[in-house]
Parts: sequence; C-alpha cells; structure tokens
Amino acid sequence: MSVVCIEFKPGLEGVPATQSSISYVDGQQGILEYRGTNIEELAKKSSFLETAYLLIWGNLPNKEELDSFEEDIRYHRRIKYRIRDMMKCFPETGHPMDALQASAAALGLFYSRRALDNPEYIRSAVVRLLAKIPTMVAAFQLMRKGNDAVQPRDDLDYAGNFLYMLNEREPDPLAAKVFDVCLTLHAEHTINASTFSAMVTASTLTDPYAVIASAVGTLAGPLHGGANEDVITMLSEIGSVENVRPYLEKCWETKAKIMGFGHRVYKVKDPRAIILQELAVELFEKFGYDKYYEIALEMEKVVEEKLGHKGIYPNVDFYSGLVYRKLGIPSDLFTPVFAIARVAGWLAHWKEQLAANRIFRPTQIYTGDHNISYTPCEKR
Repeated sequence: MSVVCIEFKPGLEGVPATQSSISYVDGQQGILEYRGTNIEELAKKSSFLETAYLLIWGNLPNKEELDSFEEDIRYHRRIKYRIRDMMKCFPETGHPMDALQASAAALGLFYSRRALDNPEYIRSAVVRLLAKIPTMVAAFQLMRKGNDAVQPRDDLDYAGNFLYMLNEREPDPLAAKVFDVCLTLHAEHTINASTFSAMVTASTLTDPYAVIASAVGTLAGPLHGGANEDVITMLSEIGSVENVRPYLEKCWETKAKIMGFGHRVYKVKDPRAIILQELAVELFEKFGYDKYYEIALEMEKVVEEKLGHKGIYPNVDFYSGLVYRKLGIPSDLFTPVFAIARVAGWLAHWKEQLAANRIFRPTQIYTGDHNISYTPCEKR
C-alpha cells in the first residue's frame, strides 16, 4: 500500500489557513495592526465601536457613519424577555462563559434568517451581536446573585453602559475610558483558536449567531481566553513579593505553566500588555493601589532574567486581570469580557469568509491498523 508523506504540524502551527487583510502581527518586533493601523494609535485615539467598524467594514467611518452605527447599537442593546427567562433557569454555579455561549446561540432562534447574501442582514447581525452580548454578560452576573437584570441606558456609551449594567451604578469617566481601551486591545488578533473556530463554523454558511457561539465555546478554554482569570489566581497564591522567586523556581523545577507569560507569536513583550500596564497604573493612581501589582512587577523581572533570552515575556493576559479587578469585574467574568471585545474580530472574519467561502475540510495522517478481521462477540 502506498503511503503519502505529509508533514504533520501539531495544532496547525505556522500553517496558513486563510488570506486576510483584517489584522497583522509581527511577533519579533511586537507589532499589532488592525487594517494597517497600529494598535497603540487606535488605543490612544479611537473608540471600541469605531475600531469594530474598521475591522468589520475595512475602513474608518466618517462621522455620519459612526453616529448611525452607534445609534443602531444603542437601539438593539435590550434582549428578548424569553432569553432573559431562559437565563434565569441557568444554575447559579454555572460558569458565565457557558451561559454566554448558550445565550448567543439562542439569539439565532430569533434572528436566524440566514440571508447571507443580503448586506442589510449582515449589518443587522453585526449590530445585534455587538449590542446584545454585553447585555447578556451583565444580566447573567446579576441573575446568578438572585437579582433582576439592569436595563441598558441609552445615554451612556458602549463601555460605560456595560459597567453600569454590571455594577448597577454609573461608572467614573476614567473607568469607562479605560474599559473602552481594553475592548479595543482585545478586539482582534489574527487566526487564533477561537477565530479559527468561527471561520470553520462560518464556512458551512450557518447563521452568524451559531458562528459566535462556536467561537465563545473555544475561547472558554484555559489555554485561550481563560488565562487572565488564572493569572489573578496565581498572584493570589503567591501572596507577596518575597514569594515570587520561590514560586517561579518551583514552577521551573516541576515544568508547570506560568500563566500570563509566553505567546505563540510574540517573542517580545506583547504590545497590548504594555498598554494594559499603563492603564492599570492610571486606575491605581485614581482609585487606589492593588497589592498584586507589585507581585506582577517582580514576576516580570524574574521571568525576564531567566527566560527573556527564549522570548518569554508578559502576554495580553498578564496585566488585563489587574485592570478588570480595579474596574469591579469579578474574575470569572474576565473571559466573557474578552468575548465582548473579540466579537468584533470574529464578525470581521465571518464577513471576510463569506466573500470567498470554501468549506474547511482538512486532511489527516492515519496512524491506525489495516486489514483487521472482524471477531464475533462470543469469541472476543
């Protein structure tokens, strides 16, 4: 029997899965661009919704386009009462990512017309998903504590409204601005696991709500979106600056993973981590210090001493949890917050996939046996 030799790449590492003009990463120089614009510039000058528009439609909107986009999203922030009733039946101990995946999929029951060749349908799906995902995350957080969900406020911007629905009070302007920048930083990052999941699902031409639900399920894994939650757990376990070096030495001795460090692409400090660290300091200066920050700084220093030559530096998850803590976001909501932002990138790839779609059908390298005779049950 002839055997075809195909090189196997675990995790498809380095194997191009598509051609895309949405985002670009240079891991050696620490560069991240959305549609050719540097992430540092967008974080400083843009807003999340303007950035989402850029990612999905390929250009920065003019004032009229942006105003219309923001107005449509404000209008669609509320969710159907049947979805709220469904969410009330979720167990209080369930993880918010599981609740979000179920809720996102449920949207398809109401809006799954699948008119994928209709620009108006595509726009309405983009608007509804960007508008309703934050509402569902905040609603489940209150419901699992036995409270009713807080209705959105149309006078608040995207980031401010989410923090209001989550914490039941209007946020400080700095907190809303910092959270908006966080969303921008997490909005897109080329073909990561959840984006690939979204693309595979989209290639079947199912509805966009199923696409997003698929991506949410993939993001939920601790090797992907769950890492920032694990960073806070790790900092809590370390407890003090003095314990940092012994903790890390034990990790190296046992070959345990150090959460928040290292990246499949970046071999320098993640540019998003640099910005998030600056945001954390801004929040500490206004709202008070976080003892975990000193531990984080010491960890970065020790890890760089030991592993910097191998390209192991803080990634986006390392400082994001400290920012979210100061914004009053519970640790098990860190990944759903990641999802709120990444919906923009997933939708951008969904829309790009539709333009030149071909269903994904990768091959495999068979490692099993051949010509095995069937053995009747009584002789096994």
